[in-house]
Amino acid sequence: MSTVSDAPGAAPNAPESSAARLDRRALLIGAGAATVGAIGYSLLASALAPRCPVFLAKGQRYDGPLRRTIQDGLLAAGLDPAALRDRKVLLKPNLVEPSRRLPHMTTHPAVVIAAAEVFRGFGARVTVGEAPGHVRDTQMALAESGLGEALASARFEFDDLNYDDLAWVPNAGRASPLDGFYFPASVVEADLIVSIPKLKTHHWVGMTASMKNLYGVLPGIQYGWPKNVLHHAGIPQTVFDINASLAKSIAIVDGIECMEGDGPILGSPKPLGLLAIGLNPTAVDATCARIMGLEPRRISYLKLAKRLGPIDEAHIPQHGEPWRDLASPFTILDVPHLQELRTRPGVLTS
Repeated sequence: MSTVSDAPGAAPNAPESSAARLDRRALLIGAGAATVGAIGYSLLASALAPRCPVFLAKGQRYDGPLRRTIQDGLLAAGLDPAALRDRKVLLKPNLVEPSRRLPHMTTHPAVVIAAAEVFRGFGARVTVGEAPGHVRDTQMALAESGLGEALASARFEFDDLNYDDLAWVPNAGRASPLDGFYFPASVVEADLIVSIPKLKTHHWVGMTASMKNLYGVLPGIQYGWPKNVLHHAGIPQTVFDINASLAKSIAIVDGIECMEGDGPILGSPKPLGLLAIGLNPTAVDATCARIMGLEPRRISYLKLAKRLGPIDEAHIPQHGEPWRDLASPFTILDVPHLQELRTRPGVLTS
């Protein structure tokens, strides 16, 4: 293992990509694009939050036309395919503890491959990368999840983020006490990160979707298995800080077969048949929370993330299916800190 930069005390700088960084304006088309600003590390004030569309598709199956659905969703959300030509796009699934017997645990290979084919069709240079938080043997995770075989068949490369070279990036969020993060070099050098999580409950913060999924870009070789240093610094705070420091991500959520109950590992299957797609992970996760029967303003990391994107429904235009038509409350553990996240009966979330 080598590091691309010096220790935190030396105030290192992350390496520049060989290609110019994507501007989030370049990814957006249509009204409102000019209000979003560059894809750098500055935070958006919630009062100036842009309108960030979210595309929802119901009735999805792993053996269905996922590539068409994902392409339609990205275009509806405002993606400009021409902006991605010859750019490096890193797809980040969730492979936390893969098991062929538990397809509701991790991102399904069919969703990953369909997304990869869409971006390859846009002319991007596509890789898939993950740093499983509970599994030191990434090859075993690839085999057990079925993703390794699928990637080989479709001829996509995989980056093992647990053992990649490291690059130091200052903490742009500053909600946690961490000065910065050691990210894999392939993450820092990517022009766009596509978070492709499994939609699940979470026994500490209520839910896990595209923002929490970026925990999996932090390398185990630096942060351990599991990555308890992040937990000790505060899960909501570090989720926000990681997303603020990698402000170049979009979301494609695998909500076809979800997890409810004691998630993100010990829960039960929750069939939903959903794909949720958007260019702003905060808006996507807020929409997914509503579908799950949770109030986004009560989810701690989403409250912080209002500085990165909207969580109020009025600022999240809906494309495809309206979220209320897809709402299906998830079972959550009967403990006070989770039950208080529930949307109150008879009260419409906003």
